[in-house]
Amino acid sequence: MSRRQFEITPELMLRAYRAGLFPMAETRRGDRLYWLDPELRGVLPLDGFHLSRRLARTVLAGEYLITTNRDFAGVIAGCAAPAAGREDTWINPEIERLFSALHRMGHAHSVEAWAPAEGGPKLVGGLYGVALGGAFFGESMFSRARDASKVALVHLVARLRLFGFTLLDSQFMTTHLAQFGCTEIPRQAYKRLLSEAVEEQARWDDEPAPAAIEAEVRRLRDASRGE
Repeated sequence: MSRRQFEITPELMLRAYRAGLFPMAETRRGDRLYWLDPELRGVLPLDGFHLSRRLARTVLAGEYLITTNRDFAGVIAGCAAPAAGREDTWINPEIERLFSALHRMGHAHSVEAWAPAEGGPKLVGGLYGVALGGAFFGESMFSRARDASKVALVHLVARLRLFGFTLLDSQFMTTHLAQFGCTEIPRQAYKRLLSEAVEEQARWDDEPAPAAIEAEVRRLRDASRGE
């Protein structure tokens, strides 16, 4: 982990991700960014993602409206906001600026979960990350309603599988992600996977056919039953 010695640009960010690095701020109010290159990297398997029957029912019931790239700013703000058990975050204004620039360039994407509310749907959860070739680097997620971020994650995995992605990087392994099959792999093994994934010709589609997403979610559920 090293201190930033020069201005970080969106273009530099993409080169860093390609090399296996990612930036974080020390605190929400901190003004320094650090490059991280963990010895152990968290990876969520796109083949082998564990989807419980209960969560599958929630996803397929359509309790939340799921969109992509409809409110990127709202999602990153939700991830940066304090929450119970997470009074501070690593997302400072510079991180928000850089990822918003990557979003405008078509490299950063958000998945939003909306709940019905008076006056129109309300953003209650979501996640965002960076896409580069066939690799997707998950950055952060938030939830203000039961299972909202989990549903967004399932939709992300379904989309990545449909769009031709081969690597879903979660940066670190957590107990929360472990329930979905997240594992840790050594740095060099990760970078071998990364070098192959970034050369893939994956695509991102904001409006895939709903039937295709539903079918992919059912495949994830059925594969999890067989474990």
